[in-house]
Amino acid sequence: MITEHAILNVIPGQEEDFLSALEQAKTFIAVSPGFRGLRVERCLENPSTFLLLVEWESLEAHTQGFRGSAAYEEWRKLLHHFYEPFPVVDHFEPVATA
Repeated sequence: MITEHAILNVIPGQEEDFLSALEQAKTFIAVSPGFRGLRVERCLENPSTFLLLVEWESLEAHTQGFRGSAAYEEWRKLLHHFYEPFPVVDHFEPVATA
């Protein structure tokens, strides 16, 4: 399992529209092969900043599967215009738990 991580800097004043669009976009990512779960958290100190965490079965499930799919195109149309600047996406794998 890997975790996709991105800091989403939403254009100030568009946070509520972003959250509404996210509700729609979740349906597209949730049906993607290799998808295991999604969590979005809002920053307390800066309410225009969100943390995206998506669990995938493998790196390829995200980078080749989802990103190469029609579902990603719908996700992109719904969400990508809210970001300034565009987020950097990193992938992590577990190395320790407690």
